[in-house]
Amino acid sequence: MFKTKLKKGLFAAGLLAVCQFASAEMVVIVHPSNSDALGSKEIQRLFLGKEKKLPSGTNATPINLPNGDATRTEFDSKVLERSSTQVAAYWSKLVFTGKGVPPKEVANAAAMVAAVAADPSAIGYVDSSAVTGAVKAISIN
Repeated sequence: MFKTKLKKGLFAAGLLAVCQFASAEMVVIVHPSNSDALGSKEIQRLFLGKEKKLPSGTNATPINLPNGDATRTEFDSKVLERSSTQVAAYWSKLVFTGKGVPPKEVANAAAMVAAVAADPSAIGYVDSSAVTGAVKAISIN
């Protein structure tokens, strides 16, 4: 009887964790002064180094979370439309040929929020739960 209740409790806790994870939403963040309208294609071009400026003409500074971070994996897949391995190979080729430098990386979501808040040209992404009033969030569909 105790084992059955324990199993049910663990199952419920696991289901709750999955529901919380599933409700998380990745958002792109920019400096609050940034008034540019950005779609997924513009964001993709910025993070692949195909575009260097925001629609307003301001230089853009894309910032990545570290490889292996769940939000980065989701960003690579949903926005860049590539696996993290494909993105790494893409940047390796550009670096090797001297045609590009990958976006700077920060250690975690808190560092991402701080970096974007400190730089009007910065653009990054985090889980929506990490967003503070120091940055402006743009939902990605």
